[in-house]
Amino acid sequence: MEILTKILIGLIAALHLYFLYFEMFAWDTIGRKTFKSIPEEIFPKTKVLAANQGLYNGFLVAGLVWSLLIPDPAWSNYIAIFFLVCVLIAGIFGALTASKKIFWVQALPALIALILVHLK
Repeated sequence: MEILTKILIGLIAALHLYFLYFEMFAWDTIGRKTFKSIPEEIFPKTKVLAANQGLYNGFLVAGLVWSLLIPDPAWSNYIAIFFLVCVLIAGIFGALTASKKIFWVQALPALIALILVHLK
């Protein structure tokens, strides 16, 4: 169970690293392909806002990776729980305000990882 939990946390961290990349560095390319409902002229105007959002995803990545590197099992769990709850809340908020798909891509994996952390 512990290996599965760490793999899922690593995958969630990798997903948020991808979010960081496309929000900070590829907003005009990958962002346009991802958010097809946003008019083309909005992307240049929102580039700085997207980069800021990408930076926050980077903090989530840092916390999740940190949780994987902590040798003490209890503290590793505490840190993982905190950052997974942050991802879960962000995913729920995004699903309510932007796109329902965000729940499935972001919130659900975090919820599953939280359950696994509590079961190990």
